[in-house]
Amino acid sequence: MATRNEKDACDLLDADHRAVKKLFNQYEELAGSSAQRSMKQRVELAREICTQLAVHAQIEEEIFYPRLRAAFKKTDLLAEAAVEHASAKELIAQIESGDEPDEAFDAKVKVLGEYIDHHVKEERNEIFPKARSTRGLDLVAMREELAARKEELLAEHNQLAA
Repeated sequence: MATRNEKDACDLLDADHRAVKKLFNQYEELAGSSAQRSMKQRVELAREICTQLAVHAQIEEEIFYPRLRAAFKKTDLLAEAAVEHASAKELIAQIESGDEPDEAFDAKVKVLGEYIDHHVKEERNEIFPKARSTRGLDLVAMREELAARKEELLAEHNQLAA
């Protein structure tokens, strides 16, 4: 278990949550402006949100959740998180598809933000405290593993986008 001053896996994941929340807030400000020129900016911002969420979900699914599943006696929270990830991925795919955003583009991004808000609350209030109180989970070492994998995935994405 981490001491108070050591950053752990939950801290890394929560930093991702806060960063993507800022992106959603920026998107909302742009969507609220009446200028049509903001559409290009909104599309770029939506794609950044989708990239960040896809990478975040992947590191949770590859590393964080499997370790918790092995350590937790009850895994119903993790099953629910998996369903939430699937719903988010479906919306991400819709947002990323096509060159021209349709009339529902802003609504899709908004609903994705609502899904993520709900998911984050459950992780912060239920999953993270349970992980931190579970013996045998080295969340500090897991943080390093998550950070390294996140860096790899972002580099891969940047190569594909270039």
